[in-house]
Amino acid sequence: MSGALIGYGRTSTTEQEAGLEAQRRDLTAAGCAKIYLERASAVSERRVLRQVLDYVRDGDTLVITKIDRLARSTVNLWEIVRDLDAKGVGLRVLNLGGEVVDTRSATGRLILTIFAGFAQFEREMMLERQREGIAKAKADGKYKGRKPTARAKTADALNLHQEGKTPTEIAKALGIGRASVYRIIEAAAGSNAQNAVL
Repeated sequence: MSGALIGYGRTSTTEQEAGLEAQRRDLTAAGCAKIYLERASAVSERRVLRQVLDYVRDGDTLVITKIDRLARSTVNLWEIVRDLDAKGVGLRVLNLGGEVVDTRSATGRLILTIFAGFAQFEREMMLERQREGIAKAKADGKYKGRKPTARAKTADALNLHQEGKTPTEIAKALGIGRASVYRIIEAAAGSNAQNAVL
């Protein structure tokens, strides 16, 4: 059964727009009939990916540019491939060691397994080097940690809240998470209640 090519692209929230556009271009060139794009870190919830996995049908092929745009780990990759298999959907990776790899063939699955293992190993090595760097910086007294972005914007968040803005609008305006906005509002309400008692 011949189905459609469905493209999926992702960049982390910190990456440039150009990364997303490059994936769109490659997916379009590959002949994708429909393309889904999202900005989400590898560890955050990926709502658009969930939509894609719900959308694809028997005979379709999900097309991605690179493994790390789709999966967090080798295990996660094979969970996705298993779910696609159950729906009769193939997975095609456009840039895997210079080759186009399709899970509909045994060779494609083998190559995908090998490269996914390398990608996970590389990611783990990078995280290990990062942890070692942080430990060294702490030992040298040079590590400052991340700046508390949301805390620094507490006054602005409370001002917007008093103006009647919703937590979603405040989060968008200040570039912080909605959960952070709720924490700021709740902390302020608790502080006001405590002051009233005193």
